[in-house]
Amino acid sequence: MTEATPREMAIIAARAADEKKATDIVVQNVGEIISVTEYFVIVTAANSRQVSAIIDEIEEKEREEAGVKPLHREETRDGSWELLDYGSVVVHVFQPETREFYRLEALWNDAPVMDLAAEAGITDAVYSDRIAALLGDRETAGLEESRQDLEGE
Repeated sequence: MTEATPREMAIIAARAADEKKATDIVVQNVGEIISVTEYFVIVTAANSRQVSAIIDEIEEKEREEAGVKPLHREETRDGSWELLDYGSVVVHVFQPETREFYRLEALWNDAPVMDLAAEAGITDAVYSDRIAALLGDRETAGLEESRQDLEGE
């Protein structure tokens, strides 16, 4: 098994989240903005059980497909947010209220957003009005940068 790139790991995480019916799936390339990681994968789960199920699925798929285990796993006591840290990729799974409170995707607003339909084959993703509007506002610039990054790899 060849070592997966951070981009491939982010795609694996997004697909795994989609398989477990996550919504508001966003993959941001934050590597040019922050030095601690290259990609954020941010998704929403309906409740604490779904948060755990999505995290478990992502961890399993990353192990099977990329041959990696997380460096760190964190969770809130109430199950409203769990995180998997793979070093170059950090996965955040939120319940809706917690995601709305932290708005991580807006915090790193200048980061290019991955085109999940083109790059991950996720064509039936469900988005809340806020995330759909955010993605729509950033789509042209962010997706173009994402495509340029892909061509450069």
